[in-house]
Amino acid sequence: MQPNPSAVWQDRVPGFRTLLVISAVLRVVLILYSEWHDAHSIVKYTDIDYRVFSDAARFILHTNLQDNIAKGPLAPRSFAVGDPYTRETYRYTPLLAVLLLPNEWLHPSFGKYLFAACDLVNGALVYKILMSHILPSTKQSPNVSEKISVRSMRVHATLLAATHLLNPLVFTISTRGSSEAILCTFVLLTLFCALEGRQNATAVMLGLSAHWKIYPIIYGVSCVTAIASQGVNGKGWDFAYLRRLVGKRALCFALLSAGTFVILGATCYAIWGYPFLYEAYLYHTDRRDHRHNFSPYFYLIYLTYPISGGTPTDLSIWRQLLRSPFTSLIPQLTLSLGTGLFLGRLAADLPFVWFVQTFTFVLFNRVCTSQYFIWYTLFIPLLVPRINLSWKKWTMCGAVWMGTQALWLAEAYKLEFLGDDVFFGLWVRSLVYVAGHAWVLGVIMSGYTPSFRM
Repeated sequence: MQPNPSAVWQDRVPGFRTLLVISAVLRVVLILYSEWHDAHSIVKYTDIDYRVFSDAARFILHTNLQDNIAKGPLAPRSFAVGDPYTRETYRYTPLLAVLLLPNEWLHPSFGKYLFAACDLVNGALVYKILMSHILPSTKQSPNVSEKISVRSMRVHATLLAATHLLNPLVFTISTRGSSEAILCTFVLLTLFCALEGRQNATAVMLGLSAHWKIYPIIYGVSCVTAIASQGVNGKGWDFAYLRRLVGKRALCFALLSAGTFVILGATCYAIWGYPFLYEAYLYHTDRRDHRHNFSPYFYLIYLTYPISGGTPTDLSIWRQLLRSPFTSLIPQLTLSLGTGLFLGRLAADLPFVWFVQTFTFVLFNRVCTSQYFIWYTLFIPLLVPRINLSWKKWTMCGAVWMGTQALWLAEAYKLEFLGDDVFFGLWVRSLVYVAGHAWVLGVIMSGYTPSFRM
């Protein structure tokens, strides 16, 4: 009797624990290499943001540096607490600097190891979600035994988790010292709790995620929509559904989530004062970056930048409108919140809904850099089992997704490193980037199979 070809290749796939070990070794090697590289090269492997994080942690610990005492109304009087916002360009929650305090007393690369560990946790969460929620709902052949089916799920979950753990974008960003992995851990924990039906835990984790970085607040819409849809027949906007949108369960979820966000924010404000509020939140509402990001809005900001010695109020009304945050915020929030409202009717579809919400949020954001792509590529391993696309279309999506970025980066190199006046050409390539990534999103959405059709 000939062995089943499917079983043969599945037996050759390493187990998930082996994958975790390989992923951990890879990250440790890259972190060790980063220390050697930074000591011997002018061009550093470590991201500049990591130096900012480390300096912020140092300022918290050493209050004698630049007189950086915490300025909050309830800052401890019995012992001095430093102000991380003394470090210019530190625009994150102070809790990140607190987490990286061991950079000072343990090892300068502690933060990198922490981010790499979060990468591994994220891979484990992806695997867990696939095994407990995504793959079991995928149609199985009726003549396949339960034992083989479980083994097949484990193999497929391992391979899909590998697309995250062994993704060069993921392990490069974390080992260079970017903190996105921590946020991804919070988001995946929020998603896992939502899929498990643990409403209170989901609300708390959503509030924590939004405190860490504000954008996960958009997931609240799809969570409330999924809660309102429970026990309601049909998919229309009937009265029973609309009533549940503002019902007790939905309101409790919103209040608990918002309460978590407010408590964390109020605590940080009480210790660190207005610098926390401005740098962590308010700054981002009016951020204007006219050079190094994929967003086509950079050109509008560049063209409407006040001349030397001038102020924004000296600009004409239409120029002020072009550079206004609402120019990008209105279409961005309309799409990211609207997709959550219309697509989030079933909790089982939340991975897909969050992917679409995050993709549109990043695509139409006023500022967009490569690390933002992690926010939505995080969900791709959870979508693959429910997306019915040919390999040709997958290849085309990958080529367009990467090709439009490469096209933009080639022109951005001329601007950033050669100093060439290529602003218009870079803007055209930004438009190509938006069009290409929007096409990729449309293809993925068209191939997705909702849970009620499984």
